[in-house]
Order: sequence, then structure tokens, then C-alpha cells
Amino acid sequence: MSEPAFRPDPTSPSDCAENHRRMLAGELYYCWTPDLVQGRARCKSAMLKYNTEAADGETSRRRVAELLMDLLQDPTPLPPKLSDPEQDAAQFDDFPYIDTPVKMDYGSNVKLGKGVYMNSSCTLLDVCPITIGARTLIGPNVNFYSATHPIDPVIRNGMRGPELGKPIAVGEDCWFGGSVVVLPGVTIGRGVVVGAGSVVTKDVEDFVVVAGNPARVVKRLDVEREKYEAMVRENKERGH
Repeated sequence: MSEPAFRPDPTSPSDCAENHRRMLAGELYYCWTPDLVQGRARCKSAMLKYNTEAADGETSRRRVAELLMDLLQDPTPLPPKLSDPEQDAAQFDDFPYIDTPVKMDYGSNVKLGKGVYMNSSCTLLDVCPITIGARTLIGPNVNFYSATHPIDPVIRNGMRGPELGKPIAVGEDCWFGGSVVVLPGVTIGRGVVVGAGSVVTKDVEDFVVVAGNPARVVKRLDVEREKYEAMVRENKERGH
């Protein structure tokens, strides 16, 4: 890997835009341009609000959803507010939920499917997209690292050099035990179980249990595919 000829001029909007494109594309880029610094600062502010207010048991389910949408920069409109608090809260039964605290770099590159649950103290380094499929359950202290650095120390050059990332994609209906680490560029299939403490370094096929460091297949799940597909269709028909 050679150092990129392109080094953005931080005063040039077009250079910053190209640098941002390179970040999302998994190419070498520089993280200290004003737009990326501002993006991380915005995320920190949104995280502080979410981690503070969502931790309060008196905060309404609607407000928690609003805070999460702001953190993720998701423009999808929320359902109209109902006068009855319980009925209003029920509208968010299948909305993604993250227990506090949570840590993200940008937030805007995290995409959560319906019914995703993430336990406390998870970290998502989202310099590239991190996509988590519907109904996936994530234990505490799970870490998704889409960010990485050049292995050549001359190119890496501490905080002065470029960095890069690779996207992470998780299928529907997965379950992650506590303290799992998912490394850059990994794709995990549907219905996968990842054992606690595992480090996932490579892609994982559908309907298996993986465990260890590095994570390896320890069991193939005997899932009745017709019943599974019927469950998925039923959830989609109900808007879940």
C-alpha cells in the first residue's frame, strides 16, 4: 500500500468532499479535514444527549427514538404522536433500541434494521457503513470496527498519516454474545450466533454458530428454511 498522492487542502470544499468520498469508499483518506472534524463533533454532542436522556427511566419511548434518529442522522419521519402515552409508545415496539452508553464516530454511517437491540457499552467505529439487519440482538461491550490503519509505519505516521476503513454488514436475525469484536470488511449472514468474546475476522455464512479468536464455525444450525422465510415475510407484512 503506497501513500496516496491526494492530500486534501483543508480550505478547499472540493478537496474535502473528495476526501470524504474516499473515506466512505474504503480508500486512504485524512481524518482531520474540517468537515470530518465537525462530523465527529456533531456525533459527540448527539451521543451525549442520547446517553444522558435515554438512560433516564422517565424519558418517553418517542423521545428516545428521536434522540437515536438524530444520532444516526436518519431523516425517516416518526409516526404521528398519539394522545395516549401507552398507545404512542407501542408504535415504537419494533424501533431499534440501544442501551446506554453507546460510542460512535459519526453515527451517520450506522444503519439499523427494525427490531435491532443493542446492549450497553457497544462501540461502532463507522468511518465506513455499518449495517445491522432486522431483529438482530447484540450483547454488551460488542465492538464493530470499520476503521483501520495502514500496516506500514511510514505511511501510518501517527496522527499525521492517512487511514482507511472497510464496511461491515450483519444479516437479519443474528445474535452476538457479549464482548464480541467484528473487524473491518466482515459480512455476517442471516441467523448467525456469535459466541461471547469472539473476534470475527472473516465473512460468516448463514445459519451457523461461530466462536473463538479468530471466530470459526462450531455448529451449523438446522433451521427449517420454509418456516424461517415465512417468519420473515410475516414480519415484513406487519411492518416489523
